[in-house]
Amino acid sequence: MNQTVKDTKQKMDKSIDTFRGEIAKIRTGKATTALLDGVKVDYYGTLTPLKQMGNVSVLDVHTLSITPWDRSAVSLIEKAILTSDLGLNPSSDGTNIRVPIPMLTEERRKEYVKICRKMGEDAKVAIRNVRRDANEHLKKEEKEKKISEDELKNLENEIQKMTNEHTNLIDEILKHKEKEIMEV
Repeated sequence: MNQTVKDTKQKMDKSIDTFRGEIAKIRTGKATTALLDGVKVDYYGTLTPLKQMGNVSVLDVHTLSITPWDRSAVSLIEKAILTSDLGLNPSSDGTNIRVPIPMLTEERRKEYVKICRKMGEDAKVAIRNVRRDANEHLKKEEKEKKISEDELKNLENEIQKMTNEHTNLIDEILKHKEKEIMEV
């Protein structure tokens, strides 16, 4: 029956990883390559992720640098960044693209914190759904006499403990991200 607990842990870990990935895309006042992860470039009729088209790096706290592997794609990459909903204004020197990250207003920071909290709540809901599914599976196993009532209670307690750990981890990640966003 440990398999149910292992599967539940894997699903909860996956929810945490998804949450981390989503929250990394939210802008803070600092430059991070994760900001451009969602940008896709129309390259010869195919939407290609930006990170597959060149080297994306952080020049300094407020500037990203992109060095395309194909120099003919410089204007395509600039256009993709401009048309993304990130509010960034890239500039190029023909071979490299610089993307200055503007400072966030207080109002915008608070908006981003709200978005992060909503993402955090969605991640917690996903974890609770995993817990519910696992508990239903265990109850079904108990009805079919595959596990005893005591085993059911022990496994349910173990899954609840796991749920608490994962929701606390989401709170920690959220607190760290909020601090990062509100930092001027």
